[in-house]
Amino acid sequence: MTGSETTQKKLLWALGIVVVLVYALVPVAWLVSLSLKSPDVIGTDTSFFPSDPTLKNYDDLFSAGSPFLDALRNSFGIAAIATLISIALAAMAAYALTRLTFPGKTLILSGALALAIFPPISIVGSLFEVWRNVGLFDTWPGLIIPYITFSLPLAIYTLSAFYREIPWELEQAAQVDGATTVQAFTKVILPLAAPGTFTAAILVFIFAWNDFLFANTLTSTTAARTVPATLAFFTGASQFQQPIGVISAAAVLVTVPIVIMVLIFQRRIVAGLTSGAVKG
Repeated sequence: MTGSETTQKKLLWALGIVVVLVYALVPVAWLVSLSLKSPDVIGTDTSFFPSDPTLKNYDDLFSAGSPFLDALRNSFGIAAIATLISIALAAMAAYALTRLTFPGKTLILSGALALAIFPPISIVGSLFEVWRNVGLFDTWPGLIIPYITFSLPLAIYTLSAFYREIPWELEQAAQVDGATTVQAFTKVILPLAAPGTFTAAILVFIFAWNDFLFANTLTSTTAARTVPATLAFFTGASQFQQPIGVISAAAVLVTVPIVIMVLIFQRRIVAGLTSGAVKG
């Protein structure tokens, strides 16, 4: 390959990266711009950047009577609890599926994958009736249980692929030194599987954080309603005004924790997602 061909290839790659970045970031920039516009000019001010930036939309989010703080607390608490439980169960299940020999483990893993792609919309109606009858409607457990159910298979599959890459000899060496199976798992396997664990945890957290279907169907008050569902109930100053600015400000604030989390753990995410892709 000549030098000109190499330069041309680099330019094409750079152009492709720029196109992808623009495609991904322009909607985010437009969302930020809307959040900085006054409610009075939204709809009439068609400029990309606000001519008179204001933080009024953000102030309205935290004003007295706003349901945003309750929704933010619900989102973080429910997503965090669902993530912790899912990862704890997935770690043990993935370890058993990769390290132990027992009949039907392939069927279990296949069933987990089938459940991961199962459409939640097909069960949310019946789940609504069940939750009302058993007292879980509009409660934190009423959302945590579905989140665990649908995120656990993906976490198991992610961790299973990572555990397979950890040499079996390391665990055997720990057991020769006197470690029990539980000690070998907690002190040898889990530390080595940290990238995969972080990957699975972030995927589960993002799923629970962004969910709208369950949060909108299985709640009715601010007791358990999360931010995505709460945004659908925002109202303007009058029935003729859409709270676009306030919704945009809330969307920006909800997106920030996810962006920060991904930026901090991006190396671990890539390492976890690419584990098992290459056999050596």
